[in-house]
Amino acid sequence: MMVLRIVSGSANPGLAAAVANHLGVEADGCATERFPDGELRPTVENVCGADVYVIQPTSPPVSEHIIELLMLLDACRRARAARVTAVVPYFGYARQDRRTAGGQAIGSSVVAEAITAAGADRLVVVDPHTPSLEAQCRIPVETLTAVPALCTGLADELPQGTIVVAPDLGAAKLAERYAAVLGGPVAVVRKYRESGATVSALDIAGDVRGRPVLIIDDMITTGATIEAATRLLRLRGAAPDIAVATTHGLFVHAAASRLRDLDLRRVLVTDTVARKDTATAVQVCSIASTLASAIACLHSDTSLAQPPTHMGESTEAQVIGAPRRPLVR
Repeated sequence: MMVLRIVSGSANPGLAAAVANHLGVEADGCATERFPDGELRPTVENVCGADVYVIQPTSPPVSEHIIELLMLLDACRRARAARVTAVVPYFGYARQDRRTAGGQAIGSSVVAEAITAAGADRLVVVDPHTPSLEAQCRIPVETLTAVPALCTGLADELPQGTIVVAPDLGAAKLAERYAAVLGGPVAVVRKYRESGATVSALDIAGDVRGRPVLIIDDMITTGATIEAATRLLRLRGAAPDIAVATTHGLFVHAAASRLRDLDLRRVLVTDTVARKDTATAVQVCSIASTLASAIACLHSDTSLAQPPTHMGESTEAQVIGAPRRPLVR
């Protein structure tokens, strides 16, 4: 069997180290030279003939982290790695999955093509913003989900009768996955996006009066969507204690102050994106064991639904679409 190597980019070395720890291997950080004009030149070692997993979320600064990912993939290929997998827990540009006006590019397709051209044999992502990402890639894509891990983190604190709320139509299917695990109903907010940082919540499909609420989404960027949904839910009579769960916590611009002003009971995210603002009252649930389980399965060429027991911790890779047993109430 090929030797397993974990190569970490600079976007989230803590997550890469945690994944390597679950697998019982060392994370190989790359030496990155930075030129005065901003160019990067990463150098990888000990990957010749190996099964390499490059862990690099493309979180802010998105474009810089994408370029670093592409350089790492190319470096591994040129160093004669036997197989190279791009592990991109947060896939930037995924929201640009279609054109909304003439003259636009399809950003997710451009990035997917670039990852393929740079030398990746396979792509692993977690709760991407678009379900069409796999169709846009010419290489195999493994789509994992953080929903079971987040639900486990929430299970002991969710009140009886909690309703899962999607803050827009795009999150409706994700809300159904949460509800399938938690065993509760779903409501959907209809929103209108005025700009990248301004959102209006127009209506709610579902009865939220007097009920505790869990707002879910795949990511929090500026917090505008969560803010609009929270204000509308309280206006419609939902219980004042509102919790929020999301896979990717980007928290750019005024997101931190927005969330503080909402007086939310709890905000839970995963560590797909490295957190720099530790002052914000946000709790983090690690996705490392899920990624490690998926990597162990891919390395041994076994199904992600049946992880091997000989490598590190035996935890099931949470693959989108797999049936789940309700955890609470």
